Amino acid sequence: MNNHSHQKPHIVCFPFPAQGHINPFMQLAKLLHSHGLHITFINTEFIHKRLANSFGPDFAKGLPGFKFEMIPDGLPPSETDTTQDIPALVDSTRNHCYAPFKELIGKLLDSSPPVSCIIADANMSFAEKVGNEFGIPEIRFWTASACGLLGYLQYDELVQRGILPFKDESFANDVTSDTALDWVTGMENIQLKYLPNFTRLTSSLHNSLLDFKASISKDCITSSSIIINTFQELESEALKVIMTKNPNVYNIGPLHLLSRNHFIQEKKNEFKSCGSSLRQGDTKCVHWLDQWKPCSVIYVNYGSIAMMTEQNLKEFAWGLADSKHPFLWIVRSDLVKGETKTSNLPKEFLDEINDRGYITSWCPQEQVLAHPSIGVFLTHCGWNSTLESICQGVPMICWPSFGEQPTNCWFACTRWGIGIEVKHEVNREEIAAILKEAMEGDKGKDMRRMSLQWKKKAMEVTNEGGSSYKDFKRLMQDRLLVTMNSSAQV
Repeated sequence: MNNHSHQKPHIVCFPFPAQGHINPFMQLAKLLHSHGLHITFINTEFIHKRLANSFGPDFAKGLPGFKFEMIPDGLPPSETDTTQDIPALVDSTRNHCYAPFKELIGKLLDSSPPVSCIIADANMSFAEKVGNEFGIPEIRFWTASACGLLGYLQYDELVQRGILPFKDESFANDVTSDTALDWVTGMENIQLKYLPNFTRLTSSLHNSLLDFKASISKDCITSSSIIINTFQELESEALKVIMTKNPNVYNIGPLHLLSRNHFIQEKKNEFKSCGSSLRQGDTKCVHWLDQWKPCSVIYVNYGSIAMMTEQNLKEFAWGLADSKHPFLWIVRSDLVKGETKTSNLPKEFLDEINDRGYITSWCPQEQVLAHPSIGVFLTHCGWNSTLESICQGVPMICWPSFGEQPTNCWFACTRWGIGIEVKHEVNREEIAAILKEAMEGDKGKDMRRMSLQWKKKAMEVTNEGGSSYKDFKRLMQDRLLVTMNSSAQV
């Protein structure tokens, strides 16, 4: 008998090195560890340094049965505390991470317990090759929305129908962007401009991000199993289509809610030092919110990567000021293209908002959204932000930037009834009018009512007996608790 056959499973978690991917991976890893599994969490060296800056060097010590490892990402060393260039990071991880990842897995196979399963980010599809070479089962984790995955899968059809490549470099201004696509099963009549914009904002088939996302989406669908951070009731249409292509889909979201509900209390306390935020959050802003009435404050955050022009920043600023509502605004140091800093906001704007506006560089978003004073969330529609907003029953004002964010926006506004969209070209009058409608108008009341209904459903699916809870248990039984014995037989 193999002397490893009775050891607990050892799961390797390998996220793409960006904030929006690390968060759900850490939530999943903590959840698995709390259920008795041994975890190795792999970061790139750059991400490891940023986490050490946020939580101190001791974070890397991990916990019994939960440890951190790191590999190089292939990019030149950097001391900056900002997100790396995404196209460069995509190319580098795809071309340079396979060898160091394989070397690390080889070493971990000699550890105790040896690796029994790899859970790899969909963006790290080379992990499947490494798993196959060592006879280790691999599960793909799609950290974004199911509707986003379905959107990326339309690429081949867009080419076959002659829609891609676009003939005009300025497609963003082409009227065909408003064309309804009645042939996209699972998101019927979605307009072309709402498909993931790695496809819509290109006039070439030789676009690295386009090629990458199209490739990894298809790899994800053909993998042995897919984990998606969503829940059946929210994305039933998209999930139905995806499961016709791959029935081994595990919908275990919202993960931050599932992990919160099913951590053993002492595990929660142990894990306080093992956070996932790459930036230090300003906790004072949460106390600032205490002075305001329920549902009276606008929360504004465009995520960890999205950028804008200086003109966009000023239009948003004056729109917020003209709404006459208090607001908490997250302005990252790298939010504006170029070197513009928060201090460059006009003095007359700062005088106008006086003490009803709080501007800071980062915050603990879950705590902010959970605060009773928050009335609406002005967001880029990243999937983590969207789920966190849904889980707290906070309606959204949507200004999507890239990737599947436009798709998330379309669903939030047209299918889920919890959002209002801001036009791509930001206008202060439009911003002020939308904010007032969301905070005071009938549309805002309808959105808040629907948001509270979705919050209730999110709680139900992650409670014992709910659909996400059941899928997590199924994942454990079908794929994780059996992997040790499976590996022993290889």
